[in-house]
Amino acid sequence: MTTSISATDTVTRDALAVLQPGFTGITAPEWVLRRVDEGLASVALFGRNIRTAEQVTALTAQLRAGREDLLVAIDEEGGDVTRLEVRTGSSFPGNLALGHVDDLGLTREVARELGRRLAECGVNLNWAPSADVNSNPGNPIIGVRAFGADTELVARHTAAYIEGLQSSGVAACTKHFPGHGDTAIDSHHAMPRIDVDLETLHARELVPFRAAIAAGSKCVMSAHILLPALDPDRPATVSPQILTGLLRQELGYDGLIVTDAVEMQAIAATYGIEQGSVLAIAAGADALCVGGGLEDEGTVVRLRDALVRAVHSGELAEERLADAAARVRALASWTRQARRTGTESGAAAQEGTAPGSDIGLVAARRAVLVTGSAAPLTEPAYVAAFTSASNIAVGDETPWGVAAELARLVPGTETGTYGGETEDPAGAVLRAAGERPLVVVVRDVHRHAWMAETLDALVARRPGTVVVEMGVPQAAPRGALHIATHGAARVCGLAAAEVIARGTGGGAA
Repeated sequence: MTTSISATDTVTRDALAVLQPGFTGITAPEWVLRRVDEGLASVALFGRNIRTAEQVTALTAQLRAGREDLLVAIDEEGGDVTRLEVRTGSSFPGNLALGHVDDLGLTREVARELGRRLAECGVNLNWAPSADVNSNPGNPIIGVRAFGADTELVARHTAAYIEGLQSSGVAACTKHFPGHGDTAIDSHHAMPRIDVDLETLHARELVPFRAAIAAGSKCVMSAHILLPALDPDRPATVSPQILTGLLRQELGYDGLIVTDAVEMQAIAATYGIEQGSVLAIAAGADALCVGGGLEDEGTVVRLRDALVRAVHSGELAEERLADAAARVRALASWTRQARRTGTESGAAAQEGTAPGSDIGLVAARRAVLVTGSAAPLTEPAYVAAFTSASNIAVGDETPWGVAAELARLVPGTETGTYGGETEDPAGAVLRAAGERPLVVVVRDVHRHAWMAETLDALVARRPGTVVVEMGVPQAAPRGALHIATHGAARVCGLAAAEVIARGTGGGAA
């Protein structure tokens, strides 16, 4: 059967309304503006769309020229996951740092300032915070993006973050429902599976989401994970039992449900993005995130047409699509009202941000955990950065480490990068360092055997080595001075560099 698709009929407009697509360029392509006029209610910004705060402000104004209530979404968690500051590193520490400090007022203030900067750029939906409980320390995708491994701590900071972010007029999107913390697979690449019973899920994974709902989170993002205790056949994103039965009916959530990116392999390789999108809306999702990897008009048309065909064939109820579109428009209306009641200010001096509070650096300094002691650094050091492949959520564009910040504080400091493929990495580091003080920077050393082995070899040869762990500090501290930053944001690197430069008297802080 051939389905006639009109750009003006209600079903087609509703199908466009439930999409949250990305695009290429730092100005709005003609096709995006045309689709907004036809009913597209949301767009998503990624690092590729961002250069400066002034440019983002101009871009969002251009996008809203024909539709004032357009949702402009972004994945701006702060910490390791930043889009506004993709080329410099974030001005805010991420969730693990905030959870380590465990000051709800601080978490609320960090989220409020982050939201203020987003709002000034015209962004009104943030795919944050992560409410995952990092119960599996080997998790390759969550890690420092979680507030921690303690359920109640994650719950209270999730609520505080939502309150802070939404007080700035930016809608929070709590993720990844019903919890991505106990996984060993990245759903960008394959289908993760969590084999725990219902009692564990309710006592652990779901507690932070209950807190998020109570805090008024305007949006919840589904995870592409299989939880047999809830649905033995379908991952959460396409499961009626999980999205409608659990989230809507049992937990009483009435806000917007958005999927994680439908082009991720957990969905794309299992169902294909068209069928996966239809199944997601039918299951209870209201919006479809797409565009991290597929940012073209053809993808938008494919998904729009798949939804329209599904309605005409009876596979997707027209009322369900209409309800989903209405929820998108309702959130857009909330953000429009919030923007009108908020304050407008000038553009940012720092790339990707606006001038204001230095609460991010304050938080990063408080999150540093120091073990051991070292004298102040009075001569240039050599910084060896141990790297591994970045996960897709973080990306490989954003710089991290301490070398740049330490070189500003101690001019002449140099750096080298070492990976698992480096032949005799310990020997290579020692040859490059010579007699200079040695600083080794790692990220999740507990997950990488070669890092741990190389670090042990270096500390054995150079007991005065300073070690900076910028991931989850799961491994035992090594080195004369061990600094755990609980994340790799730019401000975390600066906080660590300050400790190295000034030295510490001893003991643990």
